[in-house]
Amino acid sequence: MGLSIREIIPRNEIEISSLRGKIVCVDAFNSLYQFLSSVRQPDGTPLMDDEKRVTSHLSGIFYRNLALLEQGIKLVYVFDGEAPELKAKTHKKRKGARDIASERYEIAKQEENFEKMKSYSSQLLRLDDDMIKESKELLKAMGIEVVQAPSEGEAEAAYLCKKKKEVYASVSQDYDSLLFGAPILIRNLTLARRRKTYSGYVEVKPEEIILDNVLKELGINLEQLICLGILVGTDYNPKGIPRIGQKKALGIVKEFKTSEKIFESVKEKINELDEENKFDWKIIFDLFENHDVEDFEFEFGKIDYNKIKKILVEEHNFSEERVEKQLDRLRKIEDGKKQDSLSKWF
Repeated sequence: MGLSIREIIPRNEIEISSLRGKIVCVDAFNSLYQFLSSVRQPDGTPLMDDEKRVTSHLSGIFYRNLALLEQGIKLVYVFDGEAPELKAKTHKKRKGARDIASERYEIAKQEENFEKMKSYSSQLLRLDDDMIKESKELLKAMGIEVVQAPSEGEAEAAYLCKKKKEVYASVSQDYDSLLFGAPILIRNLTLARRRKTYSGYVEVKPEEIILDNVLKELGINLEQLICLGILVGTDYNPKGIPRIGQKKALGIVKEFKTSEKIFESVKEKINELDEENKFDWKIIFDLFENHDVEDFEFEFGKIDYNKIKKILVEEHNFSEERVEKQLDRLRKIEDGKKQDSLSKWF
């Protein structure tokens, strides 16, 4: 779902080449859901193997990350652990949305409306344990580091970005990364380079958002940004406070300044919420400020070509010819690293 503060956040478009040689921590679930949503057939159904198992996530992992590896980017995928109890509301809301989308998809299917079928079907899929397991295996086989977070992957990625000097940025589509304190957030990195719109295709470029610049331009500090997010609505209180959008929320935090005064000013509005959507701002604030995270040492493994073929070709019926062509690209990447390593001695 994510935090809706796009209108007030300063950002810069960047070229992927500017990330060459840099380590970035990717919010794994965020990217995998992108792949499930976007890597689809014309009628909206996901890619599947001969046994009707979904393979859209594997296709996204393989082809889109290959392009990033060719740019010399070092990728660390950070996977979610146990979700905080508060996030159950979000999961419940998403399930409700999937149920509605399922009904509408069936109607569109009967009407043979492929555009609507594609739109609704993208809301139906969810990651299961097998999909997560094989995603980790494929990433490791490609030489991409995998980190298992104790709780939210987004929080862990932000923490590693803050903690480790060698990590350049956190990668996610969600602005919640900023509330977790990610110094630099990169958006659109794992998306397709072109996006279809009503007027045709448009180029999608990565965006770089620097937390210090955000706070400076908005005239607030990180604690106030967290408060702003809670007012608008986060994954821990999806409803937020009705009729308080991002610009109004910014005005409130700048006027009242401290968290106690900010939420005292909207106490009545919170109390007016139904029981399902009421929230304790202190608990949510603490989740952003003191989330469960761990230290990790990165170990970028070697590319395992046989493992990649086993997962994609043998287990999921990917075209062997197409996969082999992509493996040649990986071999060139590996050869390039060896040449760079040798050149340091001369």
